[in-house]
Amino acid sequence: MSTFLISYYLLCLFIIGCNSTDQKKGNTNTVKTEVKQATTSNKSKKNIIFFGNSLTAGYGLEKEAAFPSVIQREFDLQKINYNCINAGLSGETTAGGNDRVDWILNQNKPDIFVLALGGNDALRGISPESSQQNLESIIDKVRAVNPECKILLTGIVPPPNMGQDYFDAFQKIYPTVSSNKKTFLLKFLLENVAGEPSLNQEDGIHPNKEGAEIVAKNVIEALKPLL
Repeated sequence: MSTFLISYYLLCLFIIGCNSTDQKKGNTNTVKTEVKQATTSNKSKKNIIFFGNSLTAGYGLEKEAAFPSVIQREFDLQKINYNCINAGLSGETTAGGNDRVDWILNQNKPDIFVLALGGNDALRGISPESSQQNLESIIDKVRAVNPECKILLTGIVPPPNMGQDYFDAFQKIYPTVSSNKKTFLLKFLLENVAGEPSLNQEDGIHPNKEGAEIVAKNVIEALKPLL
């Protein structure tokens, strides 16, 4: 087993382990407050909604250090007229996201939607077919609100503990969903960050400020064709 896969497995393990039910309720309230605030500001800008788990939410970081906030600052510097809305929720699965996305879409109509879910599904051993259905359902709901919305799907590398068959099946989800639903695809959100001690927090798992900046660069590069 490679060091990279071991590191990524630990990442997924921590994402689930660090989020109790009470903690997730608190995180949900925080997300709702921040999304509502985004609704009343920057109305002249187009909206990019970042919809994911703790990696999007910026677990262990100041709000300003989460990668959607880093992207917002870069866009502002470059005079790119988009409002970056962080709708990440720690511990989120694709099923949870499929239930939650309706509320998010009711608050803000997206012009671009960045979908970054699936890591928690893989650790729980949820069937790849179910995860794929949830991701496709989220995309359908987004397009029901705005048929012209451009969607960026970001992939994950599943942990190896479920066996090679599961690993192979789960890795195929993202290119399959992207092909089926005609989305843009970022193959791996944590490229050049996962498994790098200097780019992660003291737990060795979640990206630190420097790591989040690299994640932001990954996403900005993938967003260029959508802007």
